[in-house]
Amino acid sequence: MIAVTVARVPTASASRYLQQLAKHWSHKMDVAFSEEEGTIAFPNGSRLEMRADSATLDLALTVPASEDMARMQEVVATHIDRFAFREAPLTYDWRDASTSR
Repeated sequence: MIAVTVARVPTASASRYLQQLAKHWSHKMDVAFSEEEGTIAFPNGSRLEMRADSATLDLALTVPASEDMARMQEVVATHIDRFAFREAPLTYDWRDASTSR
């Protein structure tokens, strides 16, 4: 079983934050990204998928049942807010989107 949460984060700087986060974590994790999309695979089996447009940064966080979803959400939000220091804290409206896989 896995848990999936999604968040739509309002920001005009979504592409910049997506790229900064991907570059930041690329030294420690498996990362793929462009200006509009990014994927980060965490060592604990979690996965973050990001999509940026002109008004929002959409996040989809997949976490194995053995891991703490709230902690992973906090890790992601804290890191993005660090790059978004001029407008932080951003609003993360995490919603359950779980499917059993």
